Amino acid sequence: MRKHLLCAALLAGLGVLGLAPGALAKQGGKPREYVVAFDKGTSAKAARAAVAAAGGRVVHRNRAIGVATVRSSDPAFAAKARRQAVIAGAARNAMIGHAPGAGSKQGPPWREVESEPSNGRSGRPDAPPVTGDQLSSLQWDMHMIGATATGSYARQQGSKAVRIGVMDTGIDGSHPDIAPNFDSELSRNFTRDNPVEGVDDGPCEFPSCIDPPNVDDDGHGTHVAGTIGAALNGIGVGGVAPQVDLVNVRVGQDSGFFLLQPFLDGLTYAADNGIDVVNMSFFIDPWLFNCAANPADSPEERAQQRQIIELTERAAAYARAHGVTIIAAAGNEATDLGNPTFDDTSPDFPPDAAKKRQVDNGCLTEPTEANGVVVVSSVGPVEPNLSPFPRKSYFSNYGVEQTDVAAPGGDSRVFFGTPQFNAPQNRILNAYPLNVAQACGEVDANGVPNGVTTCAVNARPGTNQRAVPLVRDCFNGTCALYQWIQGTSMAAPHAVGVAALIVASEGRRDRAHPGLTMSPGRVARILRDTATDTPCPAQEPFVYPFDTAGDFTARCVGNADFNGFYGDGIVNAQRASH
Repeated sequence: MRKHLLCAALLAGLGVLGLAPGALAKQGGKPREYVVAFDKGTSAKAARAAVAAAGGRVVHRNRAIGVATVRSSDPAFAAKARRQAVIAGAARNAMIGHAPGAGSKQGPPWREVESEPSNGRSGRPDAPPVTGDQLSSLQWDMHMIGATATGSYARQQGSKAVRIGVMDTGIDGSHPDIAPNFDSELSRNFTRDNPVEGVDDGPCEFPSCIDPPNVDDDGHGTHVAGTIGAALNGIGVGGVAPQVDLVNVRVGQDSGFFLLQPFLDGLTYAADNGIDVVNMSFFIDPWLFNCAANPADSPEERAQQRQIIELTERAAAYARAHGVTIIAAAGNEATDLGNPTFDDTSPDFPPDAAKKRQVDNGCLTEPTEANGVVVVSSVGPVEPNLSPFPRKSYFSNYGVEQTDVAAPGGDSRVFFGTPQFNAPQNRILNAYPLNVAQACGEVDANGVPNGVTTCAVNARPGTNQRAVPLVRDCFNGTCALYQWIQGTSMAAPHAVGVAALIVASEGRRDRAHPGLTMSPGRVARILRDTATDTPCPAQEPFVYPFDTAGDFTARCVGNADFNGFYGDGIVNAQRASH
């Protein structure tokens, strides 16, 4: 994955403390960054003193949840810090996460679309749509959840008084389908692509180390934002909540990795600035499963995993207490999260560090399994000849303990509207940044797709090459790009968009911030109550037709009211907007 930045300016609600360089331990080693958690109620003075005693200095402190970023040249700093009376934990602030892969991207080329104004449209980009936007017919996902001109769009399209935080690789604020709803004033960038010199050396991906908060050098975050709130403006696609306020809370690097401290800072920033719902289509690593006491891990590795669990819980609790509904992707490992057994991808940083571990239900994927997080599994399009219900996407995680709702995330391996297996239109279509297409060589000098498939979401340039070319749409002299991708990353923003409609319909005036607010518990309850009940498949366990090896076979536990594949059902924008 490629993407952006770090917010160089320190933000409201986030304090900064510092000591002189001489306070660094003088072991002569290379400086490293750590995330340090303090006991509740620890003063700034006591925090500085404890860190200094362990051989480090505080460079940034998040007072909201009692966490600091610390630098030290002492390789034993973390162990020494954990012995300090007021320090609850310390772990390396190395790259510890990435947005999950969007599944298989194989498929035949897809045509460029150059469309004219639809019948019944006034021709003005800001005119209320009659039949949706020009590519709406390709959005089977919106039709599945009732986000159409005759469905939820006719009753509730969201509101600028509802703020949605996209915690991802960034948002292209200039994309024609994003710009009408992009909140440039509130958007922030909490990370940087090139780690701090002398701390975690490495080249920037492209084009710079620190990006402004309206840039997406990857494409993942822009696609997510478009699914939530692409405007109904005559061009391209429509989002679930096409009039919502979109805030870029960028916490992921161009490389696709997420640092723990930016994640914590981004979530507490959302809480302190009146953001109503956040989308988290990623997991915090290097541990796919964070285990407190796995015998396969070293004491330092166990401490790091405990730290991730503890601080994610702190941040999530703080956000919920401040009115933030947290919605997360279930993940793409085709795993029953209530019964995981094996992990051979962790730690996923540094490269080639992964080892084989046995895991169990005490090991947690974060932030998906944090308390109070609404977890979304993925479904593909309905296969009319096989079932009246969409199947769980072959890649989607699931589980009766974790899954709250399901939503369209794509499934390239179904036969939908075409006899062609792995057709691109079985994925989710939404916005793609022009700057990424240009950097990947996927468009010519005029921005027209050239059939090149150089780049893929969640992959560094030149790897995991895209097999599905882009879609281009033009309207009234303005053109924009769109891409087909799949994953639970694409399912979660559908649920976020429906949550935005709920807040727009049911929220009350926020006395602390401009706009509306609503209890996260009530938002989640309505989201679940209005979801479309979807029963387990008749075949038990469910075997995917293409899967001769049984790698994706899954057991669905529960009934139509609630089960491990779909939770309380598939989110429904039309029912939620009534």
